[in-house]
Amino acid sequence: MTQEIKNILESLLFVASEPLSIERMKKVLDNSETQLIREALNTLAGEYEARGSAFFLKEVAGGYQIRTRPEYSPWIKRLIQPAPARLSKAAMETLAIVAYKQPIIRNDIEHIRGVDCGGILRTLMEKKLIRVLGRKAIPGRPLIYGTTRQFLELFELKDLTELPTPEEVEALEAPKEIPEQLTFPEPEGDGSNSPEIDNSKKSLT
Repeated sequence: MTQEIKNILESLLFVASEPLSIERMKKVLDNSETQLIREALNTLAGEYEARGSAFFLKEVAGGYQIRTRPEYSPWIKRLIQPAPARLSKAAMETLAIVAYKQPIIRNDIEHIRGVDCGGILRTLMEKKLIRVLGRKAIPGRPLIYGTTRQFLELFELKDLTELPTPEEVEALEAPKEIPEQLTFPEPEGDGSNSPEIDNSKKSLT
């Protein structure tokens, strides 16, 4: 039965366009035990490592995802020729503020940056990196913003606790390019992806 579960999970991960959580897997497997699923995932990951596979199992954004190894990205790029997806310095600064200060309203973001951020917030929402969490119970009931699962997936974070510390951030230059992604196989027409970033794809970096 463990071998069968492992094969089923591998097939689900193979076709999924986003990381699959343990709970999602349990539902598909008619509520199989969590421990049994984790054991199957560990076995699957070990098999990929043992045979030196071109892909590996990654725990990211609250779930698991099959990803291609970085050393093969040059050949994959030749095949799919992805268009570069970039964020401006202002967008990266705004995204960082939302990531570290969430839940946060627009007024607080603009107070930190000192400039209007309406257009940038719309751009980040279009790219599905931030989302509206609700409205704050103050006059005007402003929208509250937070990051998305897609944000975690793109930056290869299991959850927000893996965000670098302020000291680590200061030691790095803020990247201006969103990590490229690759899906294998490509999902068909679910309409969930941004037109500017193919977020259904799995990271090569």
